[in-house]
Amino acid sequence: MSGGVDSAVAAARAVDAGHEVVGVHLALSRMPGTLRTGSRGCCTIEDSTDAQRAANIIGIPYYVWDFSERFKLDVVDDFIAEYSAGRTPNPCMRCNEKIKFAALLEKAIDLGFDAVCTGHYATIVTDDQGNRELHRASAWAKDQSYVLGVLTAEQLAHSMFPLGETPSKALVRAEAAERGFSVASKPDSHDICFIPDGDTKGWLGERVGIADGAIIDREGNTVGAHEGAHAYTVGQRRGLNLGVPAPDGRPRFVLEVRPKTNEVVVGPKEALAIAEIAGSRYTWAGLPQQHPEESFDCEVQIRAHADPVPAVARIQPTENGDEFVVTPEIALNGVAPGQTAVIYVGTRVLGQFTIDRTVSAVPVGV
Repeated sequence: MSGGVDSAVAAARAVDAGHEVVGVHLALSRMPGTLRTGSRGCCTIEDSTDAQRAANIIGIPYYVWDFSERFKLDVVDDFIAEYSAGRTPNPCMRCNEKIKFAALLEKAIDLGFDAVCTGHYATIVTDDQGNRELHRASAWAKDQSYVLGVLTAEQLAHSMFPLGETPSKALVRAEAAERGFSVASKPDSHDICFIPDGDTKGWLGERVGIADGAIIDREGNTVGAHEGAHAYTVGQRRGLNLGVPAPDGRPRFVLEVRPKTNEVVVGPKEALAIAEIAGSRYTWAGLPQQHPEESFDCEVQIRAHADPVPAVARIQPTENGDEFVVTPEIALNGVAPGQTAVIYVGTRVLGQFTIDRTVSAVPVGV
Protein backbone atom coordinates (compact mmCIF):
# COMPACT_ATOMS: atom_id res chain seq x y z
CA MET A 1 0.00 0.00 0.00
CA SER A 2 1.84 3.04 -1.31
CA GLY A 3 -0.45 5.55 0.37
CA GLY A 4 -2.24 6.40 -2.85
CA VAL A 5 -5.81 5.88 -3.99
CA ASP A 6 -5.11 2.97 -6.36
CA SER A 7 -3.52 0.60 -3.85
CA ALA A 8 -6.16 1.45 -1.23
CA VAL A 9 -9.00 0.51 -3.58
CA ALA A 10 -7.10 -2.58 -4.77
CA ALA A 11 -6.76 -3.78 -1.17
CA ALA A 12 -10.46 -3.18 -0.50
CA ARG A 13 -11.47 -5.08 -3.63
CA ALA A 14 -9.22 -7.99 -2.66
CA VAL A 15 -11.03 -8.17 0.69
CA ASP A 16 -14.42 -8.01 -1.07
CA ALA A 17 -13.30 -10.93 -3.27
CA GLY A 18 -12.85 -13.06 -0.17
CA HIS A 19 -9.07 -12.99 0.20
CA GLU A 20 -7.24 -12.73 3.49
CA VAL A 21 -5.42 -9.43 3.01
CA VAL A 22 -2.55 -7.78 4.86
CA GLY A 23 -1.52 -4.23 4.01
CA VAL A 24 2.22 -3.62 3.59
CA HIS A 25 3.92 -0.27 3.07
CA LEU A 26 7.52 -0.21 1.84
CA ALA A 27 10.03 2.00 3.64
CA LEU A 28 12.54 2.76 0.91
CA SER A 29 14.80 5.20 2.75
CA ARG A 30 16.08 5.43 6.31
CA MET A 31 16.26 9.20 5.81
CA PRO A 32 12.70 10.22 4.80
CA GLY A 33 13.90 13.69 3.84
CA THR A 34 15.71 12.15 0.87
CA LEU A 35 12.41 11.12 -0.73
CA ARG A 36 10.04 13.44 -2.51
CA THR A 37 6.97 14.48 -0.54
CA GLY A 38 3.41 15.55 -1.26
CA SER A 39 1.98 14.66 -4.64
CA ARG A 40 5.42 14.33 -6.17
CA GLY A 41 6.66 11.24 -4.37
CA CYS A 42 5.78 7.83 -3.04
CA CYS A 43 6.63 5.75 0.03
CA THR A 44 7.27 8.75 2.32
CA ILE A 45 6.20 9.05 5.98
CA GLU A 46 3.05 10.94 5.00
CA ASP A 47 2.26 8.23 2.45
CA SER A 48 2.69 5.60 5.16
CA THR A 49 0.19 7.44 7.32
CA ASP A 50 -2.30 7.64 4.45
CA ALA A 51 -1.89 3.91 3.82
CA GLN A 52 -2.48 3.08 7.47
CA ARG A 53 -5.69 5.14 7.54
CA ALA A 54 -6.97 3.22 4.51
CA ALA A 55 -6.03 -0.12 6.07
CA ASN A 56 -7.87 0.81 9.27
CA ILE A 57 -11.04 1.63 7.32
CA ILE A 58 -10.80 -1.63 5.34
CA GLY A 59 -10.16 -3.51 8.58
CA ILE A 60 -6.94 -5.29 7.65
CA PRO A 61 -3.60 -5.64 9.47
CA TYR A 62 -1.00 -3.11 8.39
CA TYR A 63 2.80 -3.30 8.48
CA VAL A 64 5.77 -1.26 7.27
CA TRP A 65 8.57 -3.36 5.80
CA ASP A 66 12.05 -1.87 5.53
CA PHE A 67 13.50 -2.38 2.07
CA SER A 68 15.78 0.66 2.16
CA GLU A 69 19.00 -1.35 1.73
CA ARG A 70 17.68 -3.31 -1.25
CA PHE A 71 16.25 -0.12 -2.76
CA LYS A 72 19.60 1.67 -2.50
CA LEU A 73 21.52 -1.23 -4.04
CA ASP A 74 19.06 -2.28 -6.74
CA VAL A 75 17.50 1.05 -7.72
CA VAL A 76 19.50 4.08 -6.55
CA ASP A 77 22.99 2.64 -7.12
CA ASP A 78 21.86 1.15 -10.43
CA PHE A 79 20.55 4.58 -11.48
CA ILE A 80 23.93 6.16 -10.76
CA ALA A 81 25.85 3.37 -12.50
CA GLU A 82 23.68 3.56 -15.62
CA TYR A 83 24.08 7.34 -15.95
CA SER A 84 27.81 6.97 -15.35
CA ALA A 85 27.88 4.55 -18.28
CA GLY A 86 26.09 7.02 -20.54
CA ARG A 87 22.72 5.30 -20.40
CA THR A 88 19.27 6.62 -19.42
CA PRO A 89 17.74 4.26 -16.83
CA ASN A 90 14.12 3.92 -15.71
CA PRO A 91 14.16 3.63 -11.89
CA CYS A 92 10.44 2.76 -11.71
CA MET A 93 11.06 -0.31 -13.88
CA ARG A 94 13.94 -1.37 -11.62
CA CYS A 95 11.78 -0.82 -8.53
CA ASN A 96 9.04 -3.07 -9.89
CA GLU A 97 11.58 -5.66 -11.02
CA LYS A 98 13.88 -5.73 -7.98
CA ILE A 99 11.72 -4.51 -5.08
CA LYS A 100 7.93 -4.88 -5.48
CA PHE A 101 7.92 -8.16 -7.38
CA ALA A 102 11.22 -9.65 -6.20
CA ALA A 103 12.21 -8.63 -2.66
CA LEU A 104 8.62 -8.06 -1.53
CA LEU A 105 7.23 -11.14 -3.25
CA GLU A 106 10.05 -13.34 -1.95
CA LYS A 107 9.40 -12.25 1.63
CA ALA A 108 5.64 -12.60 1.22
CA ILE A 109 5.94 -16.18 -0.07
CA ASP A 110 8.40 -17.05 2.72
CA LEU A 111 5.78 -15.86 5.21
CA GLY A 112 3.09 -18.03 3.64
CA PHE A 113 1.24 -15.54 1.44
CA ASP A 114 0.04 -16.56 -2.01
CA ALA A 115 0.35 -13.34 -3.96
CA VAL A 116 1.25 -9.68 -4.04
CA CYS A 117 -1.70 -7.45 -4.93
CA THR A 118 -1.06 -3.92 -6.25
CA GLY A 119 -3.00 -1.00 -7.67
CA HIS A 120 -1.37 -1.16 -11.10
CA TYR A 121 -3.67 -0.86 -14.11
CA ALA A 122 -3.01 -4.10 -15.97
CA THR A 123 -4.73 -7.46 -16.37
CA ILE A 124 -3.71 -11.10 -16.12
CA VAL A 125 -5.27 -13.63 -18.49
CA THR A 126 -5.00 -17.38 -17.92
CA ASP A 127 -4.99 -19.58 -21.02
CA ASP A 128 -6.51 -23.06 -21.39
CA GLN A 129 -3.33 -24.71 -20.09
CA GLY A 130 -3.25 -22.55 -16.97
CA ASN A 131 -0.43 -20.28 -18.17
CA ARG A 132 -0.73 -16.66 -17.06
CA GLU A 133 -0.28 -13.77 -19.49
CA LEU A 134 0.14 -10.06 -18.74
CA HIS A 135 -2.18 -7.81 -20.76
CA ARG A 136 -2.96 -4.13 -21.03
CA ALA A 137 -5.62 -2.62 -18.78
CA SER A 138 -9.06 -2.01 -20.24
CA ALA A 139 -8.45 1.76 -20.06
CA TRP A 140 -5.46 2.40 -22.30
CA ALA A 141 -5.13 5.98 -21.07
CA LYS A 142 -4.26 4.64 -17.62
CA ASP A 143 -2.63 1.39 -18.73
CA GLN A 144 0.52 0.57 -16.70
CA SER A 145 1.47 -2.74 -18.31
CA TYR A 146 4.66 -1.12 -19.65
CA VAL A 147 6.21 -0.73 -16.17
CA LEU A 148 5.22 -4.34 -15.39
CA GLY A 149 6.90 -5.73 -18.50
CA VAL A 150 9.82 -6.89 -16.35
CA LEU A 151 7.68 -9.50 -14.57
CA THR A 152 8.53 -13.14 -15.22
CA ALA A 153 6.19 -16.12 -15.50
CA GLU A 154 6.93 -17.07 -11.89
CA GLN A 155 6.15 -13.56 -10.65
CA LEU A 156 2.94 -13.37 -12.69
CA ALA A 157 1.83 -16.60 -11.00
CA HIS A 158 1.83 -14.71 -7.69
CA SER A 159 0.47 -11.32 -8.79
CA MET A 160 -2.98 -9.69 -8.62
CA PHE A 161 -4.15 -6.45 -10.25
CA PRO A 162 -7.76 -5.77 -9.16
CA LEU A 163 -8.00 -2.43 -11.02
CA GLY A 164 -7.15 -3.75 -14.48
CA GLU A 165 -10.73 -3.96 -15.73
CA THR A 166 -11.78 -0.55 -14.36
CA PRO A 167 -12.65 1.76 -17.29
CA SER A 168 -11.26 4.96 -15.74
CA LYS A 169 -9.33 6.43 -12.82
CA ALA A 170 -12.33 8.66 -12.07
CA LEU A 171 -14.34 5.56 -11.15
CA VAL A 172 -11.57 4.43 -8.78
CA ARG A 173 -11.55 7.85 -7.09
CA ALA A 174 -15.33 7.78 -6.79
CA GLU A 175 -15.18 4.32 -5.22
CA ALA A 176 -12.50 5.51 -2.79
CA ALA A 177 -14.71 8.41 -1.75
CA GLU A 178 -17.66 6.07 -1.19
CA ARG A 179 -15.46 3.88 1.00
CA GLY A 180 -14.41 6.89 3.07
CA PHE A 181 -10.73 6.90 2.06
CA SER A 182 -9.04 10.26 2.67
CA VAL A 183 -6.82 9.62 -0.37
CA ALA A 184 -9.75 9.71 -2.79
CA SER A 185 -8.60 13.03 -4.27
CA LYS A 186 -4.86 12.63 -3.60
CA PRO A 187 -2.83 13.52 -6.73
CA ASP A 188 -0.89 10.81 -8.51
CA SER A 189 2.79 10.47 -7.67
CA HIS A 190 5.34 11.21 -10.36
CA ASP A 191 9.01 12.02 -10.93
CA ILE A 192 11.94 10.23 -9.31
CA CYS A 193 11.13 9.62 -5.66
CA PHE A 194 14.72 9.59 -4.37
CA ILE A 195 15.66 13.00 -5.82
CA PRO A 196 13.90 15.32 -3.31
CA ASP A 197 14.11 18.63 -5.20
CA GLY A 198 13.78 17.21 -8.70
CA ASP A 199 17.25 18.45 -9.72
CA THR A 200 18.53 15.29 -11.38
CA LYS A 201 21.56 17.06 -12.87
CA GLY A 202 22.70 18.43 -9.49
CA TRP A 203 21.94 15.16 -7.68
CA LEU A 204 24.02 13.16 -10.15
CA GLY A 205 26.79 15.77 -10.10
CA GLU A 206 27.27 15.24 -6.36
CA ARG A 207 27.55 11.46 -6.81
CA VAL A 208 29.21 11.05 -10.19
CA GLY A 209 31.42 14.12 -10.11
CA ILE A 210 31.87 16.96 -12.56
CA ALA A 211 34.45 16.67 -15.33
CA ASP A 212 34.80 19.10 -18.22
CA GLY A 213 34.53 17.58 -21.66
CA ALA A 214 33.82 18.28 -25.32
CA ILE A 215 30.57 18.48 -27.20
CA ILE A 216 31.18 17.21 -30.72
CA ASP A 217 29.18 16.81 -33.90
CA ARG A 218 28.69 13.54 -35.79
CA GLU A 219 31.91 14.08 -37.76
CA GLY A 220 33.94 14.49 -34.56
CA ASN A 221 34.36 18.27 -34.68
CA THR A 222 34.30 20.09 -31.34
CA VAL A 223 31.36 22.49 -31.23
CA GLY A 224 31.06 23.20 -27.50
CA ALA A 225 31.93 22.17 -23.96
CA HIS A 226 30.20 20.60 -20.97
CA GLU A 227 30.81 20.14 -17.23
CA GLY A 228 29.73 16.52 -17.00
CA ALA A 229 28.36 14.12 -19.60
CA HIS A 230 25.96 12.63 -17.04
CA ALA A 231 23.87 15.82 -17.24
CA TYR A 232 22.84 15.08 -20.82
CA THR A 233 20.41 12.61 -22.30
CA VAL A 234 19.53 11.63 -25.85
CA GLY A 235 17.01 14.00 -27.41
CA GLN A 236 17.95 16.97 -25.22
CA ARG A 237 17.98 20.37 -26.91
CA ARG A 238 18.03 22.92 -24.10
CA GLY A 239 21.09 23.62 -21.99
CA LEU A 240 23.68 22.82 -24.68
CA ASN A 241 26.76 25.04 -24.45
CA LEU A 242 27.50 25.25 -28.16
CA GLY A 243 30.09 27.78 -29.30
CA VAL A 244 29.93 26.78 -32.96
CA PRO A 245 26.56 27.11 -34.69
CA ALA A 246 25.36 24.46 -37.14
CA PRO A 247 26.21 25.23 -40.78
CA ASP A 248 22.51 25.38 -41.64
CA GLY A 249 21.66 27.42 -38.54
CA ARG A 250 19.21 24.79 -37.29
CA PRO A 251 19.09 23.65 -33.65
CA ARG A 252 21.05 20.59 -32.60
CA PHE A 253 20.09 17.79 -30.23
CA VAL A 254 21.99 15.28 -28.09
CA LEU A 255 22.44 12.11 -30.12
CA GLU A 256 24.83 10.15 -27.93
CA VAL A 257 26.65 10.29 -24.61
CA ARG A 258 30.14 8.73 -24.49
CA PRO A 259 31.27 8.35 -20.87
CA LYS A 260 34.60 6.68 -21.73
CA THR A 261 35.80 9.75 -23.62
CA ASN A 262 33.56 12.18 -21.68
CA GLU A 263 32.04 13.43 -24.92
CA VAL A 264 28.50 14.45 -25.85
CA VAL A 265 27.54 14.03 -29.52
CA VAL A 266 25.02 16.45 -31.05
CA GLY A 267 23.37 16.66 -34.43
CA PRO A 268 20.20 17.50 -36.35
CA LYS A 269 16.78 16.45 -35.14
CA GLU A 270 16.46 14.05 -38.06
CA ALA A 271 19.36 11.99 -36.67
CA LEU A 272 17.27 11.14 -33.60
CA ALA A 273 15.23 8.81 -35.80
CA ILE A 274 16.12 5.22 -34.88
CA ALA A 275 15.71 2.35 -37.34
CA GLU A 276 16.70 -0.51 -35.01
CA ILE A 277 17.11 -1.20 -31.30
CA ALA A 278 18.66 -4.19 -29.55
CA GLY A 279 19.53 -5.46 -26.11
CA SER A 280 20.93 -8.59 -24.47
CA ARG A 281 19.24 -8.15 -21.08
CA TYR A 282 15.77 -9.48 -21.89
CA THR A 283 13.02 -11.43 -20.16
CA TRP A 284 9.71 -13.00 -21.17
CA ALA A 285 6.48 -12.09 -19.37
CA GLY A 286 4.93 -15.54 -19.20
CA LEU A 287 5.65 -18.16 -21.86
CA PRO A 288 8.28 -17.04 -24.41
CA GLN A 289 7.55 -16.50 -28.07
CA GLN A 290 7.60 -19.75 -30.03
CA HIS A 291 10.64 -19.88 -32.36
CA PRO A 292 11.92 -16.45 -31.25
CA GLU A 293 14.94 -16.81 -33.55
CA GLU A 294 12.51 -16.35 -36.44
CA SER A 295 11.21 -12.86 -37.15
CA PHE A 296 7.74 -12.19 -35.75
CA ASP A 297 5.32 -9.27 -35.87
CA CYS A 298 4.77 -7.27 -32.71
CA GLU A 299 4.50 -3.76 -31.31
CA VAL A 300 7.24 -2.02 -29.36
CA GLN A 301 6.80 0.65 -26.69
CA ILE A 302 9.86 2.54 -25.40
CA ARG A 303 8.32 4.79 -22.74
CA ALA A 304 5.51 4.42 -20.23
CA HIS A 305 3.28 6.91 -22.02
CA ALA A 306 4.51 6.43 -25.59
CA ASP A 307 2.33 5.00 -28.33
CA PRO A 308 3.16 1.43 -29.39
CA VAL A 309 4.78 1.15 -32.81
CA PRO A 310 4.34 -1.83 -35.18
CA ALA A 311 7.61 -3.71 -35.53
CA VAL A 312 9.37 -6.95 -36.42
CA ALA A 313 11.42 -8.68 -33.72
CA ARG A 314 13.76 -11.64 -33.38
CA ILE A 315 16.31 -13.14 -31.02
CA GLN A 316 19.74 -12.94 -32.64
CA PRO A 317 22.88 -14.79 -31.53
CA THR A 318 26.05 -12.72 -31.04
CA GLU A 319 29.57 -13.39 -29.78
CA ASN A 320 28.51 -12.30 -26.30
CA GLY A 321 25.18 -14.15 -26.21
CA ASP A 322 21.71 -13.68 -27.62
CA GLU A 323 20.16 -10.24 -28.04
CA PHE A 324 16.63 -9.05 -28.72
CA VAL A 325 16.53 -7.08 -31.97
CA VAL A 326 13.54 -4.94 -32.97
CA THR A 327 13.03 -3.13 -36.28
CA PRO A 328 10.09 -0.69 -36.10
CA GLU A 329 7.95 0.03 -39.16
CA ILE A 330 8.17 3.73 -38.30
CA ALA A 331 11.44 5.15 -37.00
CA LEU A 332 11.49 5.64 -33.23
CA ASN A 333 12.39 9.09 -31.95
CA GLY A 334 15.07 9.95 -29.42
CA VAL A 335 15.82 6.48 -28.07
CA ALA A 336 18.60 6.23 -25.50
CA PRO A 337 20.55 3.17 -24.37
CA GLY A 338 19.33 2.19 -20.91
CA GLN A 339 15.66 2.70 -21.76
CA THR A 340 13.34 -0.30 -21.61
CA ALA A 341 11.64 -1.62 -24.74
CA VAL A 342 8.47 -3.58 -23.97
CA ILE A 343 7.19 -5.95 -26.64
CA TYR A 344 3.46 -6.48 -27.21
CA VAL A 345 1.48 -8.90 -29.34
CA GLY A 346 -2.00 -7.44 -29.40
CA THR A 347 -2.78 -6.47 -25.81
CA ARG A 348 -0.40 -9.06 -24.40
CA VAL A 349 2.98 -8.11 -22.95
CA LEU A 350 5.35 -10.64 -24.49
CA GLY A 351 8.56 -9.46 -22.83
CA GLN A 352 11.07 -6.65 -22.48
CA PHE A 353 14.71 -5.75 -22.85
CA THR A 354 17.05 -2.96 -21.83
CA ILE A 355 18.25 -1.13 -24.92
CA ASP A 356 22.02 -1.56 -25.35
CA ARG A 357 22.46 -0.20 -28.86
CA THR A 358 20.57 1.75 -31.50
CA VAL A 359 20.95 2.22 -35.26
CA SER A 360 20.18 5.66 -36.63
CA ALA A 361 17.88 5.94 -39.62
CA VAL A 362 20.03 8.82 -40.89
CA PRO A 363 23.65 7.90 -41.78
CA VAL A 364 26.49 10.23 -40.79
CA GLY A 365 27.03 12.90 -43.42
CA VAL A 366 23.42 12.95 -44.58
